[in-house]
Amino acid sequence: MLRILAAFIFFTRLPFWKLAEVPAEYFKNIVSRWALVGWFTAGLMVLVLYAGSLVLPVSVALALAMLTRLLITGCLHEDGLADFFDAFGGGTSRERILAIMKDSHIGSYGVIGLICYFGLYYLLLSNLPIELAGCAILAGDPYSKGVAGMIINRLPYARKEEEAKSKTVYSRMTTYEYIFSLACMLIPLCWLPKPVYLPAALLPVATWFLLTTLMKKKIQGYTGDCCGATCLLCELSFYLGITVIYTVTL
Repeated sequence: MLRILAAFIFFTRLPFWKLAEVPAEYFKNIVSRWALVGWFTAGLMVLVLYAGSLVLPVSVALALAMLTRLLITGCLHEDGLADFFDAFGGGTSRERILAIMKDSHIGSYGVIGLICYFGLYYLLLSNLPIELAGCAILAGDPYSKGVAGMIINRLPYARKEEEAKSKTVYSRMTTYEYIFSLACMLIPLCWLPKPVYLPAALLPVATWFLLTTLMKKKIQGYTGDCCGATCLLCELSFYLGITVIYTVTL
């Protein structure tokens, strides 16, 4: 239970740390619980989306749902996405890419990347019926976190442990943790209303493979920013797949 609590403490900004004191070493094993945190963030997003749509236009309710997750997570993953775009867009060497990702300032690649990400995220979900959009979020958030979390099983950490921004280097998943993560990421796919939407789950896997291949080539590993960026881009590709399937099967 302490490892699950550690995951909620790290991946959200809610005061879960008040529930119990968690030893520092437990934070090395939080990635396998990342998808479980996605159950929580997705659930709150959909609650805001559905409740807000009762008194507000659906477009406004969706914007509030997006804002809800940003507040819950403290923009942790979005910060990683901006750093990722800046580093891989402007870095010309391994050392330069890692240096840019560690820099707290945002550059033009990061700004443009975030604008494109939020724009696509909003447009994809806003063009779905609200019921389908809610189901897509309930499935896509935890599933994409689970897919992204597998990065630690394919690549080593790209920096020395003492150079990590979070001062934590994740441990590779044990067999139990791997199975637990798979269960937490696959079970939410049951929220999809029809089996025809299941092929959308292939896009995050393809996105993960392409991104991890790029990381392996450029920096011979991953960083925390890479994890956050992979999570969001996998999720975006999932919603793209859902939207394409919905449009084709109309």
